[in-house]
Amino acid sequence: MPQPALLAHDLVRNLGGRRVLDGVSLTASPGHRIGLIGENGVGKSTLLRLLAGVDEPDAGRVTRPRDLGFLHQEMQFDADSTLAAVLDEALRETREDLAELDRLGQELARVPEDDPGHQELLDTYGRRLEQAQHRESWDADRRAALVLDGLGLGALGHDRSLGSLSGGQRSRLALAALLIRRPTALLLDEPTNHLDDDAATFLEGQVRSLPGTVVVASHDRAFLDAVSTDLIDLDPSLDGPVRYGGNYSAYLSEKQAERQRWERRYAEEQEELEDLRESVGVTAHRVAPDRGRVDNEKMGYGHRGGRVQHSISRRVRNATRRLEELERTQVTEPPRPLRFAARDLARHTEENTEPLVALRDVRVPGRLALDALEVAATDRLLVTGDNGAGKSTLLAVLAGRLPAEGKVHRRRHVTVGLLTQDTVFERPERTVRDTYEGAVGPARAAKVPLGSLGLMHEADLDRPVRALSVGQRRRLALALSVARPPHLLLLDEPTNHLSPRLCDELEEALGTGPGAVVVASHDRWLRRRWQGREVRLVLGPDRRTSDINTR
Repeated sequence: MPQPALLAHDLVRNLGGRRVLDGVSLTASPGHRIGLIGENGVGKSTLLRLLAGVDEPDAGRVTRPRDLGFLHQEMQFDADSTLAAVLDEALRETREDLAELDRLGQELARVPEDDPGHQELLDTYGRRLEQAQHRESWDADRRAALVLDGLGLGALGHDRSLGSLSGGQRSRLALAALLIRRPTALLLDEPTNHLDDDAATFLEGQVRSLPGTVVVASHDRAFLDAVSTDLIDLDPSLDGPVRYGGNYSAYLSEKQAERQRWERRYAEEQEELEDLRESVGVTAHRVAPDRGRVDNEKMGYGHRGGRVQHSISRRVRNATRRLEELERTQVTEPPRPLRFAARDLARHTEENTEPLVALRDVRVPGRLALDALEVAATDRLLVTGDNGAGKSTLLAVLAGRLPAEGKVHRRRHVTVGLLTQDTVFERPERTVRDTYEGAVGPARAAKVPLGSLGLMHEADLDRPVRALSVGQRRRLALALSVARPPHLLLLDEPTNHLSPRLCDELEEALGTGPGAVVVASHDRWLRRRWQGREVRLVLGPDRRTSDINTR
């Protein structure tokens, strides 16, 4: 029995007075793994919610398989529920398959082959058998253990309540439940958040092995490169959302070529429009027959004037028709894409060989333990390590926001900026513009306008912060961090929730410039290309950092 496709036709969705999706169509057939990409706020999560049926479109329709899994829907359990309850629900369908096959098998054994109901019973058994094979129902318990292990949850007791788990553990458990179920269509929104390298690699293998449809919105360039068979770019383009065959690497080259084609076509049409307006508005007037005679035209003026008038009139009519047609059908001007434009992420300190921050025998009980670390005035330092190794804790200690045992020495008058993972604004009812000016001050906001940083569209500056997407709020927090560059900039998972293109641009900006930058990141794409120093926090048996490996 062929598996059904996931279909969307001409979806329109308006949110907060703004059209987020405008006529988006999608065909996701079994075996295709489609990545959704684009700038923050273009509607990736909105599209997933419409595909899942969690939200309804203002226009258009969705045809979805009955067996569909959506990551944000899966944790329908209260804090008192146990991990065992989540697993039981994830395995319910496969256990029903096996129980029904057993019942049908016994029924077939009782019904003679020449009985009129035998064939119908056999057909029912065949359909259930095919469904069980698709779900790999006989292997479900082993698969459940494998998935929990692969996502770093294997050591958790099944009697643990969900309320006792961290936010990251609950997110991974929701993902595990989906992978155990193996639905016909799987919708994932930022699935690699909260995953370390091993877990992300495991997830890639699981997603590639699924026979059904997968649609994923992700900022994780390495993940998109590893799993995607197609990418849909929701950014504005000449012909609406564009579908690219291949992975992220293939998309990068094709996207650049597509943008260049659009810009070239627009420039050529504008040049032609200018020429046509010149022909219609100026040329006819200049060569009209009453323009006056010159001496060598006097003898044949009347005859020649008639021919000139006829010729010019024809050319003007043709130019007018072409002008009207082109003005009606001309391509829209390519919108200026956001380009990360902060000149320097950090700033110079006075010439001095003294490190900006030096740590010796630093301990944060249960969270961090390290012997020594120095951050020099022009350092580019990448902090890596497994979840729970203390990356965020280390940045908080460097920033002076978390007290620690041991010796923490900071150079005098050094300014420090910290971008945390949690993007929270005290007054979310304020507009983006007012929030920015209130944080950096009117003088700085005038000198470095928010729009000049390439992180927010002009149309979003007067929206309340609470109306922004998670990614847009992340952009605003990044803008506040670099609007007044500190001597030492600390970035905790800076590429989380950012579009792949902005991640590429931010990554480029991290590599050069004055001042010191320390980045804690699980982003595999960024880490593979990092050119500065690297320290890896390694967990000891008591879940504290017991060692630092420096590269």
